[in-house]
Amino acid sequence: MTTTLRLGTRGSKLALAQTEYCAQRLRAAGVEVQIVPVRTAGDASAAPIVEIGVGVFVSALRAALAAGEVDVAVHSYKDLPTAPDPRLVLAAVPPRGEYRDALVARDGLVLGALPPGSVLGTGSPRRAAQLRALGLGLEVVPIRGNVDSRIRKVVEGELDGVVIAGAGLARLGRRDEATELLDPLQLLPAPAQGALALECRADDLDTEHLLGAVLDDEGSRCAVTAERAVLAALEAGCSAPVGALADVVEDLDDEGRVVERLSLRAVAAATFEPSVELYRASAMGEMIAAERLGRDVAAELLDLGAATLGSPPGSGGPGPMPDGK
Repeated sequence: MTTTLRLGTRGSKLALAQTEYCAQRLRAAGVEVQIVPVRTAGDASAAPIVEIGVGVFVSALRAALAAGEVDVAVHSYKDLPTAPDPRLVLAAVPPRGEYRDALVARDGLVLGALPPGSVLGTGSPRRAAQLRALGLGLEVVPIRGNVDSRIRKVVEGELDGVVIAGAGLARLGRRDEATELLDPLQLLPAPAQGALALECRADDLDTEHLLGAVLDDEGSRCAVTAERAVLAALEAGCSAPVGALADVVEDLDDEGRVVERLSLRAVAAATFEPSVELYRASAMGEMIAAERLGRDVAAELLDLGAATLGSPPGSGGPGPMPDGK
């Protein structure tokens, strides 16, 4: 491991803020840290995430890491493709932040108080589908941009509200700007939303062990492992927007002892104009079997009909899973 640990990150305010959080934890453990911004294809394009493709915010960071230009790549976990990169290893998942979606609306309104016809902006097909399925008569339009530019559209009256990740507002110190944090019963978040992922090179065992010791949180890692297992299982046969959320809960084992288990909920959404159809599934399982729990929930979704969600009947089947869920 080098004397100074170089943390690679996107250069946005949010990415820098969440990387600084990791840097502070490392510095407190006596590690000298340098933050290295890396420009990605997603930063260079204004096109919708669905059009740009999977891993748009990830590939440049991974390339810089593999080339030795940085020692660690700090990602928003939900941006990572589900397929592993054999050059790299997931060294740490820090304690998860706010996982709920946040509404920032005009006049301080909550979602249920917005009148029918109100225009909401979001960059996420997952959010758009679930918002439409609520049946509130809202018009949902696609947007891109950072937190500042999205909220500005509300302040300037272009939109009645925007729905963004609550974790982004929290990490920027702007949580109070949310008019409502949306209950997962209304909007189930993206798999791993609110979580960070720190990767290092597979042969850099010193850095892997350091990151694990200082930053890794077992409960957060297990929860997002289950959520992303749902996504990975559905990608092979379903291009529908997917939400998933796992909670660590207390349960009783067969001998009456209190144990921790994972409770996992998931939703797959299909949008065929003018209707939206949601498929939901849930299960509980052991912490050590998080990935299997996710696959089991995905299998239930497929049994319910999620295998047909990727495209309209007769279109030849589903396409690839869009990024930006």
